[in-house]
Amino acid sequence: MSTTPNRQALVIGASKGLGLVLVDELARRDWHVIATTRQDGGELRADADASNGRLTVESLEMNSPEQLAALRERLAGRRFDLLFVNGAIDRGNLSIDQVPTDMFTEVMITNALSPLRVLESLRDLVAPGGTVGVMSSEQGSISQNTEDGYELYKASKAALNQLMRSYATRYADDGHTKLLIDPGHNRTGLGGFDAPLDPKENIPAVVDVLEAQAGAPGLQFLDRHGEPVPW
Repeated sequence: MSTTPNRQALVIGASKGLGLVLVDELARRDWHVIATTRQDGGELRADADASNGRLTVESLEMNSPEQLAALRERLAGRRFDLLFVNGAIDRGNLSIDQVPTDMFTEVMITNALSPLRVLESLRDLVAPGGTVGVMSSEQGSISQNTEDGYELYKASKAALNQLMRSYATRYADDGHTKLLIDPGHNRTGLGGFDAPLDPKENIPAVVDVLEAQAGAPGLQFLDRHGEPVPW
């Protein structure tokens, strides 16, 4: 990842929650950021308007292959030091026998399939030596799944991690740093507003990890402190 003042980032899924705080922190550090949202306007657009050109907004429904292809076309010729995919849904604390098939499909597409489709579509926009990363979760760790609850969400994050491992194996020689990031349990719409971590205090540490790992080989699954998360 470049250390020049012209560092370029593309962040997928930044309209709210962790994604919104992440792009604001990158822009604060003088990255030039393109951030995507499913809906125009809102806090992300307001932050972009106040960013003095460091933050711009693109439209993307991540689950739409057509919209993803259109975004790829619009960004043709750009080069990014960081491509980071953020975006997940949770449909409640149901045991797997209570999960309807359409809910299972929705969560798996959003949390596992679509992030990897994004990487496949946009990876050639990442500069040599750049970083591709995805927001994962400690709940995707199979070895640490020792408490009841949120079985579908856990399964979707484990699937994401496995697909990212396959991606990293296929592109082992592309020179890109590859990261899965566990940001911890944050107070967001997804994490719940009684969660222990404040994103505005916590996400700067995540950005520290993204910057510190620039140029690292292979795939790593790291927490917000840069420590390995057990697979």
